[in-house]
Amino acid sequence: MANSTALRAFRSVCASCRTSFPTATPALARPLSQSHAVRAAKGDSTMDKNLTAIDQHMFSRASSLGSVIPNNPNADFGNLAKGEWEEDDRHHLHVYAHKHNTHITLTDPKRNPMVSVSCGNIGFKKAGRGSYDAAYQLTAFVMLRIRDMGWLPRIKKIELAYRGFGKGREAVTKAILGSEGKDIRPLINKLSDSTRLKFGGTRSKKPRRLG
Repeated sequence: MANSTALRAFRSVCASCRTSFPTATPALARPLSQSHAVRAAKGDSTMDKNLTAIDQHMFSRASSLGSVIPNNPNADFGNLAKGEWEEDDRHHLHVYAHKHNTHITLTDPKRNPMVSVSCGNIGFKKAGRGSYDAAYQLTAFVMLRIRDMGWLPRIKKIELAYRGFGKGREAVTKAILGSEGKDIRPLINKLSDSTRLKFGGTRSKKPRRLG
């Protein structure tokens, strides 16, 4: 009975580990719960050697990565993209255009708002706030506001971020490309789209049926 128990325990070991257990020794032919004690009694330091090798490998890997860490004064940034560690010094002009209104917000490099207005703030009411003309006049108002407040000398670069696909999206673009945006247009060096796209979530509202 004892021999069959030891044989079952030996078969449960994987083939690669089975060679490290000499079956000629009666003590090592017992279940694995007793084999560790036998190895410890013999003073086997294989585990210590493996842990030491792992520590040395991790230390050498950390030292090799030290040359690309931005906070390291001796770092070499030759293999990193320029924008990965450089602080963003751009102002951001956010344009949120949906079918009912258009919102324009100018923020400083730290994302603090400098001016934030919508079509309702310049006198448009109800359905008029979502029109093309309202968004165009809103853009002209923001450009005039930036110039009157004396912010142009402080602004070096601007990122123009669109959100939504309302009529105001095209109106803002036309105003910036026109005479209203002649002071802001040379400062724009990045264009991005932050429109939110639905991914999963709850069931959408039933489409409106017309006609």
